[in-house]
Amino acid sequence: MSHITIDFEQVKVLRESLGKWVTETPVVQCPSLQKYSAAEQVFAKLEFLQGTGTFKLRGALAVMLALSPEQLRAGITAVSAGNHAIAAAFAARELGSSAKVVMMRSANPYRVTCCKRLGAEVLMADNVHEAFELAESIRTEEGRYFVHPYEGLDRAMGTAVSGLEIDEQIDEFDTVIIPIGGGGLCAGISAAIKHRRPHCEVIGVEPFGADSMYRSFASGRPESITEVATIADSLGAPYALPVSFELCRTNVDRIVRVDDDQLRRAMGILYREMNIAVEPACAASTAALLGPLVKEMKGRRPVLIMCGSNIDWATFESLADFGD
Repeated sequence: MSHITIDFEQVKVLRESLGKWVTETPVVQCPSLQKYSAAEQVFAKLEFLQGTGTFKLRGALAVMLALSPEQLRAGITAVSAGNHAIAAAFAARELGSSAKVVMMRSANPYRVTCCKRLGAEVLMADNVHEAFELAESIRTEEGRYFVHPYEGLDRAMGTAVSGLEIDEQIDEFDTVIIPIGGGGLCAGISAAIKHRRPHCEVIGVEPFGADSMYRSFASGRPESITEVATIADSLGAPYALPVSFELCRTNVDRIVRVDDDQLRRAMGILYREMNIAVEPACAASTAALLGPLVKEMKGRRPVLIMCGSNIDWATFESLADFGD
């Protein structure tokens, strides 16, 4: 595999193009999380405050802004547990295109409703592998452009903008902890952080039940998993792919894994301590901080990437561990 890099001069141009739709999400200090760890300071990049409720808008727009007028007229298709579908539907509407998206039947109904409100046609599949097959048939039969949920250099450039924002928003930090599904978020942010601060440690986080990138790091090549078995469905990528894998392998120092109980606890703590109700994927960085990394962060200044909040209250309440 040839070495894949991001051209940060192009990222600067893209940042300007995205400015009409993409918000520079805030970074906040989280003293209420410090008491659960030995970190000197804890920061959080609140990507769940991005338009459409997740970081996904950055990548979807980055990909679709590069399409030709003919491709936009033909429309797009996408596969998603919800967040990417919402972002793709929004981008299609804003760019005068149309979206026909495939979601899993297990998708949160709130996310399905959001897609439909944005004008997308939504088809359902029984599992993620079937969803990709259905999207491929839509692409070939209808000529729609397939906007991948996590793979591709344009997508990574979109999320790299978030990494540049972090560098500009915080003077002193030494660690960035990033949730990984397929790796689109991590690929861009990690590349930007290493570009600006090469000595900063970048740590990826995956659920045990959806650890394709962890397995890929171990084997040295993109790997797949047979099924997704985690409450963090937004991190449920069925396989790693070359661009996201190569960028992550180049710029991510290591990957840790968290289980569903750790995700539930992190969701409860974030609600109790910071008054935010986020989806399990968004809690993954906190779960890592308070779980497998709790002792290692002593005296350090980590930045937690909090990626999405598209969850209804009933689902959140059923998943979160609020403690005693």
